Amino acid sequence: MSTEPTSAPESVTPAASEAAAPAAAPEVREQRAPRGQGGFRGQGGNRGPGGNRGPRRDNRDQKPEGDGPSMIEKVVFINRCAKVVKGGRRFSFAALAVVGDGKGKVGIGYGKANEVPDAIKKGTANAHKHLVNVKLKGDTIPHDVFGQYDGGKVLLRPASPGTGLIAGGGVRAVLEAAGVKNILTKSMGSSNHIAVVHATLNGLLQLRLAENISAVRKTS
Repeated sequence: MSTEPTSAPESVTPAASEAAAPAAAPEVREQRAPRGQGGFRGQGGNRGPGGNRGPRRDNRDQKPEGDGPSMIEKVVFINRCAKVVKGGRRFSFAALAVVGDGKGKVGIGYGKANEVPDAIKKGTANAHKHLVNVKLKGDTIPHDVFGQYDGGKVLLRPASPGTGLIAGGGVRAVLEAAGVKNILTKSMGSSNHIAVVHATLNGLLQLRLAENISAVRKTS
């Protein structure tokens, strides 16, 4: 009786067994958004079909529209005054400020307060209320002029282009705010800041253009 050799059973590789078995569906878990990070309680993390609301809009750094032209603001001098009281010394501050648009408009203000920032704010606001127009010829003045206020005396002379602003202290602050770029100046008399600044403004207010003088002569 003949016996036929039996073949060994075919080995099944793990890859083939995995391919034959149906793929298991991935487990889906409902994720809830943490409280305080968008979404309603019991719903998805995103708020509505549009997702998160995005970055918050902040308008604090934007400049308000219609604010007008930028003004030149300069602090000429800050004075500190000490008042002796029973508990010691009580200090107060006074600020002398100059404001202008650089196109022939300038103003001077004086403010007092118990703190330096408040004094500067008051002085600047006061200068805005006392803006005046001065006559300029390009970037210089049309003629020589001598300004005087109390003990302060200031001489102003026109200069050719490229000369620069030859002035210092309160005289320079007023001329820069008014828009003068080429001028020769000489400060005489008192060195008090208030007197010098007002003497400079007094000289600027005396300026007249040629057409203004001719118009006055025709009418007289």
